[in-house]
Amino acid sequence: MVQIPKQPIPASPAQRPVPTSADVARLAGVSRATVSYVLNNTSAVRISEPTRRRVHEAAKELGYVPHAAARSLRAGHSRMVLMPAPTVPVGPLYSQFFNELQWALGRLDYTVVQYGSVGLHGDEAARAWAELRPVAVLVPGSGVGPQGVAVLKRSGARAVVTLGPERVEGAHTLLMDHSKVGHSAGAHLVARGRRRIGVVVPEEPGLELFSQPRLEGVRRSLHDTDATVTELPLAYEEAAAARLAARWRTLGLDAVFAFNDEYAMLLMRALQDEGIGVPDETAVIGADDLMLGRLLRPRLSTVHIELPSGRDLAELVDRAVREPGAAPENHEVLGARVVHRDSS
Repeated sequence: MVQIPKQPIPASPAQRPVPTSADVARLAGVSRATVSYVLNNTSAVRISEPTRRRVHEAAKELGYVPHAAARSLRAGHSRMVLMPAPTVPVGPLYSQFFNELQWALGRLDYTVVQYGSVGLHGDEAARAWAELRPVAVLVPGSGVGPQGVAVLKRSGARAVVTLGPERVEGAHTLLMDHSKVGHSAGAHLVARGRRRIGVVVPEEPGLELFSQPRLEGVRRSLHDTDATVTELPLAYEEAAAARLAARWRTLGLDAVFAFNDEYAMLLMRALQDEGIGVPDETAVIGADDLMLGRLLRPRLSTVHIELPSGRDLAELVDRAVREPGAAPENHEVLGARVVHRDSS
């Protein structure tokens, strides 16, 4: 373990007073109301461009920024959209989706805040989120139930949107059926003539939310065929993949759906190190369609997952905030299609 050396604490300089809107008004030669109109970008009041410029320059010189909590009190709600941080490992696909969503909500004048809620679950987590008084909450997975939704709405949240496998009473729901991913992978392998199919089931806690529906999707794709499924528990570790590869031939498998591209890359490298040909002896397919999979040799077959666009989700949030009394919307939003490459 690397130790961080302790540094002597320097004497603190005299604390400068926090600049206020009154300070900005004095420096710009305008009223506090004008400062508020300009910095809150109020369109109902006409302010000349030179005056706007003076206010912005004064605020910048003083280092003044509007007080978000005070603005929320005046408006009766904040413009904060809270998104609990996932408690499970997430990959590049989720990161790309979150970045697009954050950009789209920013264009609509919302601020997205990720909340680290490790150790908090269900209604307890909902109460912690409610303390921040967000105008909307986006909950990935199955992290909130009907009571939690009610807690959030009583605290002033105008919209609660869940992204998961089930509808939640009182919330807008984007339904994500991950069994489609497994079904696509299984159907592809059977169509390629494979009959003894392994399915990687990650051992990392929390991923069962995705892995179990994908496993069931593979099973469903094999109905009315003579193909079989073998579950393959696997930790995301090189040593674990090497141990599985070492006994691969005793399993008698001719194909594997490896849960996602990252597990597929891990396992494929281990199989090749063991002298097992891909795809000659064993076909391999992942999911997520990551760029890195196209750079492998053989190139990795995958299931391309289609998520809702950040812009569409941002528009749903904005619509729900503006119409809090409207009936909750439910949309099936996860699509899946196979991208066939060399590994299968």
